[in-house]
Amino acid sequence: MTTLSAAPLRLATADAGFDAAFEARLRWSADTDAQVEQRVADILADVRARGDAAVLEYTARFDGLTVPAVAALELQPAELKAAFDGLPAEQRNALQQAAARVRSYHEAQKKACGESWSYRDPGGTLLGQKVTPLDRVGIYVPGGKAAYPSSVLMNAIPAQVAGVGEIVMVVPTPRGEKNPLVLAAAYVAGVSRAFQIGGAQAVAALAYGTQTIPRVDKITGPGNAYVASAKRRVFGQVGIDMIAGPSEILVLADGGTPPDWVAMDLFSQAEHDELAQSILLCPDAAYIDRVQAEIDRLLPQMPRAGIIAASLNGRGALIHTRSMKEACEISNRIAPEHLEIASHEPHRWEPLLRHAGAIFLGAYTSESLGDYCAGPNHVLPTSSTARFSSPLGVYDFQKRSSLIEVSEEGAQTLGRIASVLAHGEGLQAHARAAEMRMKNPPKPGSTP
Repeated sequence: MTTLSAAPLRLATADAGFDAAFEARLRWSADTDAQVEQRVADILADVRARGDAAVLEYTARFDGLTVPAVAALELQPAELKAAFDGLPAEQRNALQQAAARVRSYHEAQKKACGESWSYRDPGGTLLGQKVTPLDRVGIYVPGGKAAYPSSVLMNAIPAQVAGVGEIVMVVPTPRGEKNPLVLAAAYVAGVSRAFQIGGAQAVAALAYGTQTIPRVDKITGPGNAYVASAKRRVFGQVGIDMIAGPSEILVLADGGTPPDWVAMDLFSQAEHDELAQSILLCPDAAYIDRVQAEIDRLLPQMPRAGIIAASLNGRGALIHTRSMKEACEISNRIAPEHLEIASHEPHRWEPLLRHAGAIFLGAYTSESLGDYCAGPNHVLPTSSTARFSSPLGVYDFQKRSSLIEVSEEGAQTLGRIASVLAHGEGLQAHARAAEMRMKNPPKPGSTP
């Protein structure tokens, strides 16, 4: 009998060759296999051309679920409520409490950044911004290796808070097996319609619409390589949130947090899949040894020990840094999805951290609380994209329109500016449109 072991790569920033070894460990290709790309392209084209008929065929082929019509794949509101009512009281309460916290956070987010505004300048011109929700969005909920009711909450609730008119959920149910927690979460989160379909065909149905499934304005939510490829291809027809890579956690530890807590936090991302990445940065070499000892002790207790071991061996790292300050600098290079500051002084180090999807402050703030119930969204940028992108939020389900109302007085000043610039660009109709509203417009051919 082979005993599983997990030995994340040990590195030290003081060692020669650290940078090369570090970059090699971080490297992950987001390139999709050419066969996947071609298969996805075929599926998208087929669903676009044949609609419901294609969706039915792919659902039967990939999910083993055969029904006479797509309408039979729609989950009715009564079924979602029945799933919620049928849960044990503890699960019902947990869903409701998590949903309340997620909703509360996103309501605050909406007040901070999601409101319309306007002002008038000294010339009486009104300038502003009108914020309006999207009409209809689609949320993709994975349903292959595991079920994710938390993903339902994190995608649907901010859309609901934003004021989206209709939220359409798609979730694969292999062999017709429905997860009651996912259905109950859809009920709690206010999902409008839900369909038992997944994969590239679900993305295509949402993007293009079929005879039964309505076309949406934006698609959010994670999925496998086929889903990611499909989202990438339909962008432009619809909006998307992001292309998610493998899950990541980076722990900055000063040696004061119990090492078994940190080991388990590293496990919490490693158990997602073999490509997930868990990294520890710490200036205390002896503490890193203790974390490794806890990894060895705890791994056999984990139901997903094989996945955890593969992830830690293939992509994990325990890195000895010269200082916590250097650890923060390296963190900014990584721009991780989840960043834990396992320190007695988390607020000392937080100002040094510029790039992260979510920052978890202090030893008691495990990443898993953010995944389920803290309140902020758990749909986060991966693969260093936190350098330029943000967590899913209310703002992803809104759009902004500029407001401009120019007064007669303002038209005299702004018209002259626009006329000069338009003539400079050789766009005479632009210039003339501005000049016609001026009391004393420049003569044709003269300099305004």
